[in-house]
Amino acid sequence: MASIDDDTKTNFANDKHRFAANVIYTSNWIKNQFYEFIKPFGLSSPQFNILRILRGAKDWVNMNDIKSRMVEKSPNTTRLCDKLLEKGLVERRRSEKDRRLVFLKISEQGLQLLKEIDEHDDGSHMSFFNNINDDEAKVVSQILDKLRG
Repeated sequence: MASIDDDTKTNFANDKHRFAANVIYTSNWIKNQFYEFIKPFGLSSPQFNILRILRGAKDWVNMNDIKSRMVEKSPNTTRLCDKLLEKGLVERRRSEKDRRLVFLKISEQGLQLLKEIDEHDDGSHMSFFNNINDDEAKVVSQILDKLRG
């Protein structure tokens, strides 16, 4: 197992700096693993996240609610949704009372794509989590929650 010091060829000032760099480095590494899994389906990670949010909602969802539920907050959520709309994976409508409010709903085609992804997901793209046990995962998660206050 390579350390963050070895991977980045850096001598950190202290353990908190090492920890911060390690969280960012590992987060990006995990995102890249997931991106490689999702890439054949023609989706980005944020687009996949939006589809999962809409599937879970089972109804029309306000764009602001989508933004607030996203794992990776994105300033260009509207553009991401436009791309999903172009692909036929979501439906869009505006509020009758306030035309500025936009609602989205996953389409049947979007549901089918998520079903295909679920069927293809054998967990191998996440096998690195086998390197830690449930207690370790819980402790790290608690630490990360603590960081966000």
